[in-house]
Amino acid sequence: MATDETSRVELEAAVFRRLVEHLRSRTDVQNIDLMNLAGFCRNCLSNWMKEAADAKGVPMTKDQSREVVYGMPYDEWRAKYQKEAPAGQKPASEKASQGH
Repeated sequence: MATDETSRVELEAAVFRRLVEHLRSRTDVQNIDLMNLAGFCRNCLSNWMKEAADAKGVPMTKDQSREVVYGMPYDEWRAKYQKEAPAGQKPASEKASQGH
């Protein structure tokens, strides 16, 4: 598929927004589940957002990047939706997150 650079970036941005909206709507899916199954989670996305901002010289705090992904302050999301990880999931999550 040949496309110009602007269209490619717009398409990628639209896909990112859709992914973030999907994750916001699936509060039943815990970050540890995402990490164990896919090797990334909401926090990874927010970290990647911050790294991209830093690379472009765009001021952004870790809290701001998390709010982009979570749709609310991170502490608020945790209080509303985060559950304690079942026994045995943390080691798998730590292994999956290596290199992040």
